Amino acid sequence: MLDNRLSHSIRLALFATFASLSATALAQDDNPESGEQTLETIVVTGSRIKRADIEGALPIQVIDRAQIDASGDVSVAELMRDSTFASFGNFRPQSGSTGQSTSDIDLRGLGSQRTLVLIDGRRVAKTPFTGANANLNLIPVSAIERIEILSDGASAIYGSDAIGGVVNLITRKDFQGAEVSYTRGNPSVRGGDTEVGSASFGASGDRGRVLATVSYNKRGIVFTRDQIGGDILGVSFFGNNYRLPNAAGTGPAGVNLPLPGFNCSGNNFYETNPGGPGNICSFNFNAIAANDASTDTSALFVSGDYQINDNWSTYMQASVARNESFGRYAPTAGQVFVPEGSPNDPVPGDNLGAYVRHRFAAVGPRDDTTDENTYDVLVGFRGRLGETVDLDVGVRQFEDQGYILGHNYIVRRLAEAAIAEGRYDLRDPFGSDRETLDSISATINRDSHWYSRELYATASFELFEMGGGASSMAVGGEWRSEDYADIYDSLQASGEIEGSAGNSAAGTRYVRSAFFEWLFPFSDTLEFTVAGRFDKYSDYGSDFAPKVAFRWQPMDQLTFRGSYGAGYAAPSLPQLYTSAAFSADSVIDLRSCQAVGRTDCAANPQVQVDATVISNPELKSEQSKQYSFGLAADPLDWLNLTVDYYHTQIDDTITNVGPQTLVTRQNLGIPLPAGLSVQRDPTTGAIVLIVRGATNEGDLKTNGVDFSIGANFELGAFGTLTSRLQGTKVLGWELDGTEFAGSFGAPDLRLGLNNTWTLGDWSVAFNSNFIDGTPEDTVSPAIGGYTTHDLQLVWKAPWNATLALGATNIGDKYPSLDSAFQGRPWNFYLYDAYGRTPYVRYTQTF
Repeated sequence: MLDNRLSHSIRLALFATFASLSATALAQDDNPESGEQTLETIVVTGSRIKRADIEGALPIQVIDRAQIDASGDVSVAELMRDSTFASFGNFRPQSGSTGQSTSDIDLRGLGSQRTLVLIDGRRVAKTPFTGANANLNLIPVSAIERIEILSDGASAIYGSDAIGGVVNLITRKDFQGAEVSYTRGNPSVRGGDTEVGSASFGASGDRGRVLATVSYNKRGIVFTRDQIGGDILGVSFFGNNYRLPNAAGTGPAGVNLPLPGFNCSGNNFYETNPGGPGNICSFNFNAIAANDASTDTSALFVSGDYQINDNWSTYMQASVARNESFGRYAPTAGQVFVPEGSPNDPVPGDNLGAYVRHRFAAVGPRDDTTDENTYDVLVGFRGRLGETVDLDVGVRQFEDQGYILGHNYIVRRLAEAAIAEGRYDLRDPFGSDRETLDSISATINRDSHWYSRELYATASFELFEMGGGASSMAVGGEWRSEDYADIYDSLQASGEIEGSAGNSAAGTRYVRSAFFEWLFPFSDTLEFTVAGRFDKYSDYGSDFAPKVAFRWQPMDQLTFRGSYGAGYAAPSLPQLYTSAAFSADSVIDLRSCQAVGRTDCAANPQVQVDATVISNPELKSEQSKQYSFGLAADPLDWLNLTVDYYHTQIDDTITNVGPQTLVTRQNLGIPLPAGLSVQRDPTTGAIVLIVRGATNEGDLKTNGVDFSIGANFELGAFGTLTSRLQGTKVLGWELDGTEFAGSFGAPDLRLGLNNTWTLGDWSVAFNSNFIDGTPEDTVSPAIGGYTTHDLQLVWKAPWNATLALGATNIGDKYPSLDSAFQGRPWNFYLYDAYGRTPYVRYTQTF
């Protein structure tokens, strides 16, 4: 039984630690004199060559403005959590996390650091709070016209981070007039209320246009106690327990015993096994902490262009965004040494003193406030050189400045002094006056930034004629600088603060790139594209990513497509340059659980332990190979479908080897990576410290099928009905020979169904999202399939207004508590627990 549990644990740990200007619409210009239509060439995501066809060689899903409005989602991040390509879920604002204000997108379960996010075809810089991914909370949904998801690797076009795919956010450009909108939603659970407001203005003249959007969106904090699972007791060694330094004295060394004289039955303290063996004084952190951190984003987005002359135009984009967040975590817990002779010595007279694992609940909960601000300016020129060469050049500057303040954290040195002198009574901490409590606590801070500067130039031209038209090529180059710093205050950096995780990191890199893309239209029905990109990094080396793709259209209603290429992901700056940091980790370890005498270890061997997180300056880039092939068909006027198979393999993966991986490997006798360790008490076997970090280790393979079926029904006097079913079936997700697809935390099927019925000024949208369940195994129960439904009724009023009434999760569905994952009552990446959320939205156009 133990071997099965450990084997399962290492599988879970491997999976969990690993998963820690474009357009696609086909434009037509009507010729009123001839009655014919001419096709406008456009650039699609994943390519730099203009084409006239939407169904190119690469699979692209488009989420248009109508779908965004019908979803009821209040942010880009929530939209991406509903995507079927987010196979195993996305990170969301988590109270108590060092990235509590951050939301990401993780395609294929390959990690958000391998999913590239673009705005109008330009790379979105990374948030300094993680240094590894873009923060979707800083992108205002009101400024987005549509979202394009390229579900194929694209390093040959965009460089690093595109192994898993590309999400391209296309901003509104052709809006005319003015528009204001307001949305309000209230979920079933207490907290989590939503509010969205925006105002847009657009104008154009003979030579130019301008568009400005100001917006905000909010979601309130949700406390664990107010959601499902809030009545589950949080278990921690850090309640009020002591142990002796060695085997001498009145108690065994290394064994945690409740502190004598402390009433462990109030203020969220409780005994794990009253009167029984191994009883400890624990603390129910679930009664204090919040699950969802609040988020409050406000933004201003401005874009415009001006036609200088017949051949040249200039364009610009500028945005300012601010994201504020509040999170609450349980009071600080830490281990302090009480010297012999102190009034707090639990065993006076033994000349040993004692270690006490104490929860500083009297000081108050740890409250973190985050303030992240971004400034993004881009200016460019487009024009023609001579008769054949189209040129696009530009410069961009991006700044992300973030601050975090943390209240009620404990200064270990000052706390130990107050305990040793008796000014802080471990037996009666709530009897301490405020002056004493303030003397041992501190307000901590982080000052973080990500500065990026970019120069780019792309030239496209036709080379020669082939059977299907002109052979075209695009070539270009980019230069980019990235300056990153995440600076913790001196008390945290020196290890004086108890209860904080993380430490300072800073680094700078320069990237020089050259790329090409070459289109070969062999006939009207068959074309091939060859692409490649070379990137030279100042800090670790260089990479080259090639790609070849084809598109074959044997008939108007049927298109076959496919691609093969290589990719890479550069190590992130935090992975290379972060200082050693403290973390409190939850792990499954039978020996540590039994060391405290808990009687439920067979069913729940999870414990919280100390850990140190370190960086690795010797990391190399990851290397990938991927291929895909599929088809797009319109067999009937009202029916269209796509099917695409994908396969991705990543070698030398940069894996943040998590605590559970290290613990289970040690228990199974598997050697640990260099520099990483699990240190145990020699007497009891309980974990004393885990040292964890990143390393190039192992290979990952994943394959699956994406599919969509769309239908458009003309119902005559009964209006129109459009439906689209989108799905992703993960056939395999294998890391180092261990298969995860379809196992706990890794559902292998996600579906999304969107239906819209329109009749005159009325429309009804009914959307469904399905996440497949996972079967029972030796230690995990079966998790059933999870389906939610969203409903929206829209009326277009005669005074140019739109009123929408709706509800997300109209069936008031909640995730299973059996899906508990990484210290949360349910899988926080895949599901939310807001319940039914009714909302109303009013939009006025002028």
